[in-house]
Amino acid sequence: MSNNFSIAASAEPEVATPAISKTTLLFLLLIVAGLGAGAYAFTVGHEAAYANTREMPWGILISTYAFFAITSTGLCLLAAISHLFGGNKFAPLANRTVFLSIVTIMAAFSIIGMEIENPWRMPLYNMLSPNLTSNIWWMGTLYGLAVGFMLVEFFLILTKRYRLAVVLGVLGALAEVAANTNLGAVFATLSGRPFWYGAQLPVYFLASAFMSGAAAILLFTHLAYKIRSQQMGTDTMEAMQSAGKVLTLMLFLVGVGTGWRFISFYVGGDEMGRIAADNLLSGPLSTNFWVFEVVVGFLMPLAILVASRMKSTQAMATAGLLTLVGQFFSRFDLVVGGQQVPEFLGWDNLPTYLPYTPSLAEILVVLGGIGIAGAGFLLGERFFGRAFRHSGHH
Repeated sequence: MSNNFSIAASAEPEVATPAISKTTLLFLLLIVAGLGAGAYAFTVGHEAAYANTREMPWGILISTYAFFAITSTGLCLLAAISHLFGGNKFAPLANRTVFLSIVTIMAAFSIIGMEIENPWRMPLYNMLSPNLTSNIWWMGTLYGLAVGFMLVEFFLILTKRYRLAVVLGVLGALAEVAANTNLGAVFATLSGRPFWYGAQLPVYFLASAFMSGAAAILLFTHLAYKIRSQQMGTDTMEAMQSAGKVLTLMLFLVGVGTGWRFISFYVGGDEMGRIAADNLLSGPLSTNFWVFEVVVGFLMPLAILVASRMKSTQAMATAGLLTLVGQFFSRFDLVVGGQQVPEFLGWDNLPTYLPYTPSLAEILVVLGGIGIAGAGFLLGERFFGRAFRHSGHH
């Protein structure tokens, strides 16, 4: 078997139907809009383009970065498990999962790049003056390593050097786990924000990664077959059902963890933490929490998975999509809800909750990130489609 790689050998030109080409163009236009909004923010100043303030420095761009980064971690972990233990039922999904992990982390990087006022300083001073006591330094460094590992892993998959690909995949997964838990620790170690502070968030982010990764696998694998108008083979269907079981389990576990997290605020917790929890349960973020997090992102996908008994790819993909929508709002509520209670509440007639509504520029940057994920998926199916079919030699 040749180790030489060519686009012609892995491409599926028949995927590029007029409808798919138009959809890809739409996603590319979203990317342009996002880049334009980011360029505008760099020109006029982030404080003028974005709705962040000194009191609320993090907004929807940080939450969307976390959403994509956490999803990438889940995809990378599930791909590593399927590659490392090649006889399991996940194997038919493994190669596509590796590629989607790369695409989603690129979407995350694009958004955080637009959010940071001087992103070019980050790689420079990351190397020149590393701060080994900083969670954010470790998070950026480890995610950078993970991307490098995954890019090399995917190239090795394309050139059919599977043994070495497994090694790189495991290294990438370890880097992603460390980066993901460091991302959780960025919030969890801020004692001035009681809604975040504590040991739970790093583990919660890791559980959310498995949940979001399984949801993304279900959604994108179903779409991959839909755009080809093909029926799934038995092996792929069994792999989808395995991902569905992972999603069902993680929905239950994350739901239980979320419930206990809120209970802890009302049983001897910090008063500021209780006020922040009230924000989600009955305050300005209550619609986000109850409608999008609980109903759309938890109850509906769980009901669909149980009712369909995971025998319908359409049902599993719908559950995956709803879960991802719920996780998007969950990240927003976590980031914004943790800051809306003023640190000096009770002084100078401060409001109970600081206002925050994303600006148009922020929304366009978020849409640009979604555009990267959508265009990346469709272009991947176009140029690497055949490579996604073969995962059984690892």
